[in-house]
Amino acid sequence: MEATATETTAEITTEAAAQSTVTSIAGLDTEAITLDCQAEKIFYGDFLAVRDSHVPIVRNQITGFIGPSGCGKSTVLKSINRMNDLIPGFRFMGKVHFHGMDIYDKKVDPVAVRRNIGMVFQQPNPFSMSIYENVAFGLRLNRFKGNMDEKVEKALRGAALWDEVKDKLKNNGLSLSGGQQQRLCIARAIATEPRVLLMDEPCSALDPIATRQIEELMVQLKERFTVAIVTHNMQQAMRVADQTAFFAVDISRGGRTGYLVEMGATKELFENPQEQLTKEYLHGEFS
Repeated sequence: MEATATETTAEITTEAAAQSTVTSIAGLDTEAITLDCQAEKIFYGDFLAVRDSHVPIVRNQITGFIGPSGCGKSTVLKSINRMNDLIPGFRFMGKVHFHGMDIYDKKVDPVAVRRNIGMVFQQPNPFSMSIYENVAFGLRLNRFKGNMDEKVEKALRGAALWDEVKDKLKNNGLSLSGGQQQRLCIARAIATEPRVLLMDEPCSALDPIATRQIEELMVQLKERFTVAIVTHNMQQAMRVADQTAFFAVDISRGGRTGYLVEMGATKELFENPQEQLTKEYLHGEFS
């Protein structure tokens, strides 16, 4: 019998669920891995976008995805919470283990997946509604019955935004500055208390001051959440990421297919990369 959305959610969030069956990679403690993405092949129609990318995400750490444009890092990130399902022609071959369940199993409700694996996008995208309602949006969607005011305040505090907006919660979210809008989107994402928070180039549209604020916030957030971030800024990866995955593009067969070259502790990867391609990228020899 098909599992209901409620049953699926319970299965995904059960603390006692078995851990991922990932083998050791880059010396990681497998019991610390909260999510294991094994992307064998990812297609958009007939186009092979990504191949051979095994990315374990460690609990309460920040995992950074770096690499040149078109290498598939955002595609892999969005596959982790099935956001790519919304794109016509998308096809995922592999597994994503989350608390012992493959989220691509036919019994799993993608909505339940996204409830537990939140997403913050490249461009701040607050809704044209009040600051309060922006944060409450996901809670209302999930039929939260508790104290909404407390939940909204907790999320805004978690996004380091409460002190700046507590006296103007009825103002439109679009009235905030770019950096504040991105923190509002983070508050909206964490209000439902996901287990994992995905961030796709969250600072690319921000000025240096706002970028610093978001980076400081990410470091705070990993105390409560497991975080994965795509960034084009290698210095940013060095500043915030505990683990870093480097992706490159395979053009040997006339196409452009992204793949994982190397992954490891950030300091080790930047100071002592094991693959020649990683060395060349970090030294600016290709982009």
